[in-house]
Amino acid sequence: MNQHFKLFLLFLLISFTISTTYSQDSKIAWWQEARFGMFIHWGVYSIPGRGEWLMYQEHVPFSEYKLLADQFNPQNYDPKIWVAKAKAAGMKYVVLTTRHHDGFCLFDSKVSDFTAPKTGAKRDLIREFVEACHAARMRMGFYYSLQDWHFPGVLPQGSPLKPETMKLLADQAYSQVRELLTNYGKVDILWFDGLTVDGPEGWRSKELLEMARKLQPELLINDRAGLPGDFGTPENTVTAQSRPWESCFCMNRTWGYAPYDRNYKPVAEILRLLASCSSQGGNFLLNVSPNGNGQLPDEQVDILDHIGKWMSVNGKAFYGAGPSPIVAPNLGMVSMVNDKVYLLIQRWPGSTVPLAWCGSKVKSACYLANGQYARIEQKSDRVWLHDLPQEPVDSYLNVIELTFEGKPKASDPAYK
Repeated sequence: MNQHFKLFLLFLLISFTISTTYSQDSKIAWWQEARFGMFIHWGVYSIPGRGEWLMYQEHVPFSEYKLLADQFNPQNYDPKIWVAKAKAAGMKYVVLTTRHHDGFCLFDSKVSDFTAPKTGAKRDLIREFVEACHAARMRMGFYYSLQDWHFPGVLPQGSPLKPETMKLLADQAYSQVRELLTNYGKVDILWFDGLTVDGPEGWRSKELLEMARKLQPELLINDRAGLPGDFGTPENTVTAQSRPWESCFCMNRTWGYAPYDRNYKPVAEILRLLASCSSQGGNFLLNVSPNGNGQLPDEQVDILDHIGKWMSVNGKAFYGAGPSPIVAPNLGMVSMVNDKVYLLIQRWPGSTVPLAWCGSKVKSACYLANGQYARIEQKSDRVWLHDLPQEPVDSYLNVIELTFEGKPKASDPAYK
């Protein structure tokens, strides 16, 4: 092989690598820009209102549980309202449970009779959801549980399934994922859940994900089919990862509708979680739980409204955000978007806001809550932002936007 041909092959390999990397990065770029999404847990378990694990936790026989499907006919279901609420709250994508562990499908499946179109609702509820998202130009995703509790021998959990049961479950999952990715147009996210101890081999996860990517090349897939997928999914905890990641949280302590669960997180805590995720380069997926009629609980609507008003002023600190080289642990958290740094202040210090270990000259400092610019004093790597209100204007999380001469950088040595 001559030298010129070797160089040509090397050029092709480098070009292919760059092209592949760009394709992978660009595919997830919108998602990493979004930073904030809505999770929706909804199904027949919303009728009794005792959470989505009701069938398992109360050991309800399937012969009894399946009767809920005939009662599940949500007269007030209007997904356009859900999508509008998500948009108004500053959320950039929505993920809905197409099927939870109980096996009930909100969509029209040819391989199951336990579906909305074949029971009380007599309609494809997923199609209406998809149409609402597409009409509003809202990115959307499908949650899909691999396990199905109404198959004999699946409960109780914790032991490997019989090979014949495992094959039936894997075949059903393969068919239903194909239906979801074939019958509803563009799908942005496939959010798996419910992997059993049988692992990715039992579920034929490699084959399943390959099929999904072939059907929807731009699809983002999470890590809960036992393979890495495109992003990690810590649950009810903020755990930063070296790869794309998303923390999902419920507003109270229950994913499915549970009117008795009054343990709602304060708006300030929800915004702190959003800040914790975005400032570490992660996404925040906040759950809502409609009732059996398709309506969001008043408490959740109220929380979304407050978040939306706050995000309309402070959202620029979160979309596309990641870690900042300049930190301010005396104040709270810090995020960076492009070349702007945002102080996410949990502990307001008074009319002068101090920070340190700053290696760049601060050009301006704007308090987003009232649009006020601070008077800046800087000596070496120490900075004081003067003439701000003695008491914080914002009752949740106070944000100051810093711009610099050149790119922001930490001092040398930096804060450790």
